[in-house]
Amino acid sequence: MYDTILIPFDGSDEAMKGAKHGIGLAATCGATVHALYVVDLPGAPRTVYLRDDEDEMRERYREYGEEVTGDVCEMAAAEGLECVAVLRSGSPGEEIVDYAKDEGMDAIVLGSAYRGKWGALLGSTAEKVVRTAETPVVTVRENMND
Repeated sequence: MYDTILIPFDGSDEAMKGAKHGIGLAATCGATVHALYVVDLPGAPRTVYLRDDEDEMRERYREYGEEVTGDVCEMAAAEGLECVAVLRSGSPGEEIVDYAKDEGMDAIVLGSAYRGKWGALLGSTAEKVVRTAETPVVTVRENMND
């Protein structure tokens, strides 16, 4: 049914719930896992001083992304699954959808935080992915009491 499953992961508790569910699904199907971390830095113009600081910040995000995608791949390996770790830069929702389409993913599995009534009005990465992805999306919601 699913040969490749995309698990967007940022290291948060809700993302961990999504990763665990995605790996469980992948194990059931014998699918390859793709762990994706998206570096999202604002694109507003900056002074030269801040741009230098931005390079350092990007490097920290890259290192963090490698660490957290490595964590997902370790979880996948523990289940005997192949895993591909991927880092991208840009808007998380757009990058998740684009990666799934470009790489022909069979499913996207991601966590979704409980954001309350007002948070739902602003939208979330998971909501944007659900609305725009052509790939089937499974969301694992963080309960407000978790």
